[in-house]
Amino acid sequence: MTAPWVRTRLRAAPGAAVALAVLVALTACLAAAFPRALDRYTDAGLRQTVERAPVDESGILMTAGPDLDAGVAHTEESVRPERLAELYRSARDTVGRPLVIDEKRSSYGVRTTEPLPSPDTWLPRPDGLPAEMLLAAPHGLADHARLRSGRLPEVTGGEASVNTAEVQAAVTEETARILHIEVGSVIHLPGSHDLTVRVTGIVVPEEADSPYWSVVSLLRTPSLRRMPGPMGVSNPSYWVGGLLLAPEAAPALLGATTTVRYWHLAPDPDALHSRDVNALASAVASLESGPGLERLHATISPLTDVATGLDAAFTAYEELRGDIGPLVLVAASGAGTVAVVVLLLAGGLATDRRRAELALLRARGASVRGMAGRLLAETAVVAGPAGALGLGVALLALPGARLLPALWAAVAVTAVACLVLPLRAVAAHHAVRIHDGRRDTASPRASRRRTVAELTVVVLALGAVELLRRRGTADGAGGLVAMAPVLVGVIAALVLVRLYPLPLRALARPARRLRGAVGPLALARAGRTSASAVLPLLALLTAFTVAAFGGSVLGGVADARDRAALISVGADGRVEAETALPAGLTGRVGQAPGVRRVTEVGLDYRARTADGRQALPLAAVDPGDYAALAGRTRLGAFPAGELRRPAGVEDGSEDAVLPALASPTVAERFGDGAFQVRLADGGFATLRIVVVRDRTPAVYGDDFLVVDRAGLPAGATRPNVLLLTGDGLDAGAVRRAADGAGTVHLRSEERGRFVDSPLQSGAERVYTTAVAAGAGYAALALLLSLASAAPERAALLARLRTMGLTRAQGRRLLVLEALPQALPAALGGVLTGWAAVRLLSPGIDLTTIAVSSTTSPAGRAELSADPWSLAVPAVAVLVLAVGVAALQAWWSGRRGAVAELRAGDAR
Repeated sequence: MTAPWVRTRLRAAPGAAVALAVLVALTACLAAAFPRALDRYTDAGLRQTVERAPVDESGILMTAGPDLDAGVAHTEESVRPERLAELYRSARDTVGRPLVIDEKRSSYGVRTTEPLPSPDTWLPRPDGLPAEMLLAAPHGLADHARLRSGRLPEVTGGEASVNTAEVQAAVTEETARILHIEVGSVIHLPGSHDLTVRVTGIVVPEEADSPYWSVVSLLRTPSLRRMPGPMGVSNPSYWVGGLLLAPEAAPALLGATTTVRYWHLAPDPDALHSRDVNALASAVASLESGPGLERLHATISPLTDVATGLDAAFTAYEELRGDIGPLVLVAASGAGTVAVVVLLLAGGLATDRRRAELALLRARGASVRGMAGRLLAETAVVAGPAGALGLGVALLALPGARLLPALWAAVAVTAVACLVLPLRAVAAHHAVRIHDGRRDTASPRASRRRTVAELTVVVLALGAVELLRRRGTADGAGGLVAMAPVLVGVIAALVLVRLYPLPLRALARPARRLRGAVGPLALARAGRTSASAVLPLLALLTAFTVAAFGGSVLGGVADARDRAALISVGADGRVEAETALPAGLTGRVGQAPGVRRVTEVGLDYRARTADGRQALPLAAVDPGDYAALAGRTRLGAFPAGELRRPAGVEDGSEDAVLPALASPTVAERFGDGAFQVRLADGGFATLRIVVVRDRTPAVYGDDFLVVDRAGLPAGATRPNVLLLTGDGLDAGAVRRAADGAGTVHLRSEERGRFVDSPLQSGAERVYTTAVAAGAGYAALALLLSLASAAPERAALLARLRTMGLTRAQGRRLLVLEALPQALPAALGGVLTGWAAVRLLSPGIDLTTIAVSSTTSPAGRAELSADPWSLAVPAVAVLVLAVGVAALQAWWSGRRGAVAELRAGDAR
């Protein structure tokens, strides 16, 4: 009885099967995790965008007046709870998918359009004006509030009508506290029909910031308003509060004043998905001015009005995602390419190891189809469960995302892993061969197919780079742009494989004159390369390019945030007050941990032109200290001597002309002539602009003046701003030293405020993961490449030892043989990464991913090459190649020559 093929092969090589399973499981896990991570952070970004919108804009507010067409009874019926509930269900059903309404956060009811003044004198009257009350009859008060005292309002004595003169109401705890309302209080509200409101209960909102309480905030919290009047005059103020009536009491509001029916529909945050943003925008547009609005006019009222800010939120989110998405796709395509190359290398290594076995099968009559089927079966038995395991880990690690994209990604990885070995075997053993030629040499002339393929790749890469340079990373640039960094690496790999053996072969001949055989032998072996070296080089150079591109993106983002935070604060820290800071505060702050230097500034925001029409922020500084700060921060550096007051000028002299540093807009306005500035204390200073700078540490804005404080009156130069220089400033210590004398701003805290969207943090995590994964797979590709030649090297060392080669010479031989391949790969990777960044940087704008907006205080955030991202991978490749070669030489020496040289061994 013949043993099954798959079982026999797995028992014969369990280590190879386990290694393949681990590789497939890891790759499938990463492939499945990418779309799920993308879904999670893009969905979180959309939900945050909607949640951060104002409450009255984050939902859909539908309003309509009562029905006035069919008599008083019909009008009363149109505001009763039953009719409102029916219209609410109709409005909810009108909202199109995928926009889902959260019924728990939605509300509807009837309210007055304007508050009614109350003549009751016991209500607070700050300036003698009567308090006003907004009346509302919302649905579901008991579900959104907790009763603190009394009871909820009811309708007694039959149904309420337009003639009802007295109703019951509840107020919130905050309204009761501010307006001095208690249970049993009676509030009189004159109107078309006078209305008396008796307070029966005080409630506490369950979620005070929910749309139920925040759309009309007066129902939750009273507001102190001022009467309209001229600017600069203290106009009288009055209180406006809210009264919560029972839904059945809504008809009573019809006789008091103008009323409106409202339905506020809040979207369900859990149902908002980034993939549906276009459909969500279409659903909102339908309600605002499309078929949805027509249905509302037909069911509710022809005068129904729909107001929402969701369309603006969706548009802002789409712009942010459109700027960040292509950058993420670039990183993912690079890491995915390196992973595919590693799978191909693993399959190639397995094919090479089993070359003799497969050749024997073909010689004994095995068909190509039968051989491929058996290889596919034995690979699928290992790769299938491993891919399923990787998918399961990704699903457990990243819940709450779509299953199908992750499933397809894992299936694609598993399919590649299953097909590589059979296809490579079919290509290598399509014809029956008895003897193989030498595999360590290359043909002197490349085949036409290879030349055409390489030229095709070059044309595609050049087209992608040019497209990216012209159009940037916009969505319309297509998937070819996302592969541009990868294609640059492909070009470099193809060129390097063609070129690097040439100088080695040229050096091999003069090296024969050297004493010893190690050097010439190493050069001769390194110069013999074959087409199989393309894949390892492709993996290394692609990983180099992705690492350089991704590292440069992350470095550019970090630099842009640091620069924007520095411009916003002016230094590493800032203590600012509206008035002069206390004496001795500079010394206390200077002793805080991390503070190295403190620069005092007297900043006058109330300084104006001589005619008083325009404000000109004026900073009075010590030229020496301030010039040093500007130089350290690179915010408008200038020579200190340019700003010092002229010799002989007395302090505070209005006639003396002081040199000033100004912004370009101020310099353009006043030119190079002398002009006067009116200070906050009423005095004047005569200035002449001698230095023009775009920015300065003390003032953030386009208009500023900086002068020597020694030339100003003493009262105008007292410092109210301290600019701190230091590393690792302790925020708590600085605030304790300031002791409330001024507001403390730190550069590190300001930098954190720029990261306010999950889209930003998610994109950065994806880039970091892509760079790390690319580096790991590149190292694995190098190991696989070295492992494929390991048996041949071991046999070579064994033969050479029988000829007198020492162990030290064997180590040098393998190291010298590895260096001519690793060194060009490292240098080529550095050049490739640098070239890719330089070529693609004109089309890359990092502003959005850095500061979550299209504009930054530091201007456009450009992509530039990061030295560490170029140097670290190159050094790692050299260390890894040399280390593996030395380790192999050491291990071969321990095994001895007898174990390597066996009769009939073809190595």
